[in-house]
Amino acid sequence: MTMRDYAKLETSALLQRLAGQVDHASIAGDADSIHDLRVVIRRLSRCLRLFAQFYPGRSRRKLREELGRMMDAAGAVRDLDIAIAMMSEAGIPRRAAAVVRLSAARRKRSSVFQAEVRSWSRHCLARGWRRKLEL
Repeated sequence: MTMRDYAKLETSALLQRLAGQVDHASIAGDADSIHDLRVVIRRLSRCLRLFAQFYPGRSRRKLREELGRMMDAAGAVRDLDIAIAMMSEAGIPRRAAAVVRLSAARRKRSSVFQAEVRSWSRHCLARGWRRKLEL
């Protein structure tokens, strides 16, 4: 197997995992699904950077930009999940003003994230990006 073949195989597998995580996050929307989505985005982004020479033109850059938008939307929710969990671990009641504000901010950010997730269709991930990356 050549390095090009390996790069394409790995990229294809990561795109498949991304499609699955996008679907899962769109249904669950919980802290774990968002974390798992962020992990696969990071891995795919690193793969695209590492094997850049094997993708045509600017295709990888465009995909990395789209991944960046999803990562930002997911990160905003994830940061609030972590803050809420830390307050809970510190014994701060869920009805405390700070926790209530964080929870409201999480709901708002979550709706932005869910809109971003819904805009990504499995068809686009599986076929559109595969075609653009010549996989």
